[in-house]
Amino acid sequence: MKQVIQNFKSGELYVDDVPLPSISKGMVLVENKFSLISAGTERGTVKVGKANLLGKAKQRPDLVAQVLQNVRKEGLKATLDKVKTKLDSLKALGYSTSGEVMASMDTRNLFQPGDRVACAGQDFASHSEMVSIPQNLVAKIPDNVSFEDASYTTLGAIALQGVRQADPKLGDNVCVIGLGLLGQITSQLLKANGCNVFGIDLSERLVHLAKEISADEAMLRNNLNLLASITDFTNGYGFDSVIITAAAPSNDPIELSAEIARKKGKVIVVGAVKMDIPRDPHFYRKELDLRLSCSYGPGRYDVNYENNGQDYPYAYVRWTEQRNMEAFLKLISNGAVNLKPLTSHVFDITEAEKAYDIVLGKVQEPSIGILLKYPNSDKTKLSTNIVLDTKPINKINVGFIGAGSFAQSYLIPHVKASEASLDTVVTSKGITSKNVAQKFGFNTSSSAAKDILENKSINTVFIATPHNSHAKYVIEALKNDKNVFVEKPLAMNEEELEHVETAYKESQNHLLVGFNRRFADVSKTIKASFEGQTEPVFVNIRVNAGFIPKEHWTQNPEIGGGRIIGEMCHFIDLMQYFTNSEPVKVYAECINTANEKTKADDNISIVVKFKNGSVGNLIYLANGDKSLPKELIEVFGGGIVGRIHDFRYGEIHYKNKSTKIKSPCKGHKQEVAAFIDALSNEKASPISFNSIRLTTLTTFKIIDSLNSGLPQHIE
Repeated sequence: MKQVIQNFKSGELYVDDVPLPSISKGMVLVENKFSLISAGTERGTVKVGKANLLGKAKQRPDLVAQVLQNVRKEGLKATLDKVKTKLDSLKALGYSTSGEVMASMDTRNLFQPGDRVACAGQDFASHSEMVSIPQNLVAKIPDNVSFEDASYTTLGAIALQGVRQADPKLGDNVCVIGLGLLGQITSQLLKANGCNVFGIDLSERLVHLAKEISADEAMLRNNLNLLASITDFTNGYGFDSVIITAAAPSNDPIELSAEIARKKGKVIVVGAVKMDIPRDPHFYRKELDLRLSCSYGPGRYDVNYENNGQDYPYAYVRWTEQRNMEAFLKLISNGAVNLKPLTSHVFDITEAEKAYDIVLGKVQEPSIGILLKYPNSDKTKLSTNIVLDTKPINKINVGFIGAGSFAQSYLIPHVKASEASLDTVVTSKGITSKNVAQKFGFNTSSSAAKDILENKSINTVFIATPHNSHAKYVIEALKNDKNVFVEKPLAMNEEELEHVETAYKESQNHLLVGFNRRFADVSKTIKASFEGQTEPVFVNIRVNAGFIPKEHWTQNPEIGGGRIIGEMCHFIDLMQYFTNSEPVKVYAECINTANEKTKADDNISIVVKFKNGSVGNLIYLANGDKSLPKELIEVFGGGIVGRIHDFRYGEIHYKNKSTKIKSPCKGHKQEVAAFIDALSNEKASPISFNSIRLTTLTTFKIIDSLNSGLPQHIE
């Protein structure tokens, strides 16, 4: 299928063929008919992509701060590799589309194939022939509303939320600053609400358009009679509310809004403008109410609402993103909003580059609403995979299911550097899989796991998907006679673990979980220093893990499983490695807190007893400070102490002497190399399945211990 793409590194914008997006629980697959180019938002996005590295840094200082923090944690080289991976990516454009439902897995059974729908969401409702949309970002189109008009729905919901923030009353005098697409729609909504609307803009063309279709009066910002006209329009009182829909780097819209608002009036910021709020004379003396409007409405930026499909109770949150979309579509249906005068251009998807030439000002042509049109797709030609190359297949032929930032930084490069061949990469979004395939040299990009699992020429699968899919893909891969490398965790519960164990025993293929820390050179050196010791050891691990909000997918019990299952497994494995023994009992305690933002079991103390008498102690904390290094590992036994400092360096203390170990790596490269070597030379797996099983089982027993308040035996 065809999709509009921007290469974020080079800034190049083009239309290309990518695999179909996949559909999963809570998603709706839609064949686009029209999509709207939001000139203001997309112009900014494209310009960031076209800027050089310094230009990108200036426009995103927040990301620069993250990079500097990462340099302190992981070193310059590792950080540069991460940055290159991020920059060398393909970006989807667009966030407002309309089309026809092809398939739906929405949990409320609202959408059926053939339904006409409007879609919203950056990275979801893209300029693409087919899109996969979360169920709360889809709204049915009334029968008398065209696909063309419905493609404005997302922008309409943004305008509607801005009007709701103003809370206008019948007969209110309202000013709209900025008469672009968003401002024109906002003005029409205010008129439909019975308000007297005054518009202001820098463009004479947009001022005239507003006078024709949306505002009672409109004037140029630089008109010398502007303030006098506003005085006449408001009978000298000023505006009840001022809605700023402009996108401007200057502070003028904020300053002007304060000047023309009445005493105790409201200023609502919808557009991206500078906000240096001058206290005097107006904001303070008039006691103005300054409000910001958040995109399409309640639910925006809430992962549980947007991605996980959880709705807000109608009685308590009357207007959500989806309800704003539905309300705007109804206003179009009732004739309260007229969008036809706003559509200045319609381009076929294959001509999208011409549309963006207008948006970016390369072609000087009056425009406002620019639509992309999609022809009826030939379903027989739509595919979940695209063959990019036909490089020879090696003895170890690899497919990747999942290829996010972690896989691109720590797994794929090391597989590529080995003697294995990269065959197929699968991600849920076709644009991502094609980007990864091109970047690393896979033969095929795909959005369907079956293209790997059912491919007999692929004998090894790497799985780096969200945690709740790991066990499922491991079982399917083993049943299809494939070797498996899966990122942690192996399973989310004991039932899944039992099914994995059954599949493993029936296949006897290699299965390795990404417990990389035991493969780090510093870990190996410390382990070797204890060779010959017969007495038990004590392993003490302190992890300054840092705060992760409850809304993050890793904290979702159904998707990520939380940090005990998803992260602490690393350190249980490391304890097994250093003790050279099996865990037999575990006891855990976490903090008690009334802080709603704090997840109590992210701050936990865990004691593990091992079969040979060794003891492991894990202190895992999310309430510390980033200036403290993340990990400190200490191994005591037989008069020897080994210490690892954040896997940047280590030291061995023995016979009153201290020996430094320099090895700034966490073992990802060595882990992949060991796995490939085991496959190539038919060796045993680098970690036994029993050890992997016990590590995973121990994490479940940690949760049982927290719930029961008692130590738990590990069988």
